[in-house]
Amino acid sequence: MAKKKIKAEFPEKVSTLDNPVIYEINTFIWLGELSGKYRKKITLANIPSTELDELASLGFNAIWLMGVWKRSQAGLVIAKQHEGIMKDLREALPDLKDEDIAGSPYCIKDYQVDPQIGGDKGLAKARIELAKRGMLLILDFVPNHVAPDHPWATGHPEYFIIGSEEDFSNHPEDWYRAGKNIYAKGRDPFYPPWPDVLQLNIFHDGLREEMLKTLKSIAAVCDGIRCDMAMLVMNDIFKKTWSEKAGTVPGQDFWNLVIPAVKKQFPDFIFIAESYWDTEQALISQGFDFCYDKRYYDDLKEGAGRSLQHISEVTPFQHKLLRFLENHDEPRAAGIFTTEMHKALALASLTLPGARLLHDGQLGGRTVKVPVFLARRKEEPENATLKSFYRQLLKILHFDSINNGKWSLCKVSGWPDNQSCLNLLVWEWISDHENLLIVVNLSDQPAQALVKSGYHFHPGRTYQLFDVTSGELYRRDGDEMNDPGLYVVLKKWGTHTFSIEH
Repeated sequence: MAKKKIKAEFPEKVSTLDNPVIYEINTFIWLGELSGKYRKKITLANIPSTELDELASLGFNAIWLMGVWKRSQAGLVIAKQHEGIMKDLREALPDLKDEDIAGSPYCIKDYQVDPQIGGDKGLAKARIELAKRGMLLILDFVPNHVAPDHPWATGHPEYFIIGSEEDFSNHPEDWYRAGKNIYAKGRDPFYPPWPDVLQLNIFHDGLREEMLKTLKSIAAVCDGIRCDMAMLVMNDIFKKTWSEKAGTVPGQDFWNLVIPAVKKQFPDFIFIAESYWDTEQALISQGFDFCYDKRYYDDLKEGAGRSLQHISEVTPFQHKLLRFLENHDEPRAAGIFTTEMHKALALASLTLPGARLLHDGQLGGRTVKVPVFLARRKEEPENATLKSFYRQLLKILHFDSINNGKWSLCKVSGWPDNQSCLNLLVWEWISDHENLLIVVNLSDQPAQALVKSGYHFHPGRTYQLFDVTSGELYRRDGDEMNDPGLYVVLKKWGTHTFSIEH
């Protein structure tokens, strides 16, 4: 009965966009803060309409509710006994209380919505309310590992990487003993294992079948998933990580197997890969709709040269990349950048083709990175300058030129005695009625340049260039803009976002 009712209430299909704006919310913290604000228990089932209306008004196409699945009590015990984890929690929340520690959302006991936040029925209600406002729902999927108390740990030990007494004796920190079995702790090949999770063996046929069932069950209750550390389960990487303990390499990569099967039943379902080590193109070829562009995030901090090189390399598939300036794994942007640098990097991150990810607290300039184990965060004042900037930027991301236009890099030149143009990132979106020209100075020095658009401006016509971020208006002759180009002068970390009507 409940399922029929939900189906009847669900709005018409929410359309997906080529360049979606996604907002990541730490679900436990968000609902806890809403409960304090409204002085009653707020779960996914009764999120106040005003809060959802606010998200919709900001122009988000999708909400990623991070951490809805049932968390592990066994993992929670491990976390509370782990010196490094507890040190991070106390640094982020000086008045830490025991009840503030919820456990890791990536130490999953079961893919059922945690009862503490409203359970499966609460999630169904939240999805309906988001869809009414034109927003998709994104959830998590963790293919690499599960919690020690996941049902498979006792029911299907063959689904895991199994070790020997010798393994446990030689490296006890890498292994977990449960009954008569010794399980590998989940890991990637470059870091120590995560202390609270068990490593799945993605090469096992039975596990693959069960994970496909899990994915289909998730696809029935949301519009897309962010796949945690998606590259770890690629055949080549998994084999290098686990060698003979993984067994025979399957003839087909995991994602090649499951993504088409899920999309056959749910054609519009979105797969997002958390991806590192330049694996983006491979994961896209295996079916992902979007992949993290971590290299671009890193390159931005090194300057325009590396960023431009990367953009040029990924241009053929960059509409499949997801850009960000922060997420729950990265430091808070406002905590490591000055406000002017923050704004420049945000503009450079979020106006490229592809998906754009913003993080709860980013818009208000929060500075404290919150460990995912926490259900409460430190109170911080809002940065009014950043808040105003992001509200304007979110409007820009829905301009017709971005939604329906064509993106391209612009040609930039300087002078023999002034090569500060090398510090600029410049690109444009061209639609039938408008150019949106983005200029970003990625340096702490002033810069000057001549910018040539890919659009041919009408000779003899005077064009108005309205900088939608600063509110300033400039007038330039079409002949001059064609040749030698638009002359720009930017202060350190300065930007222009010119709207030019045809």
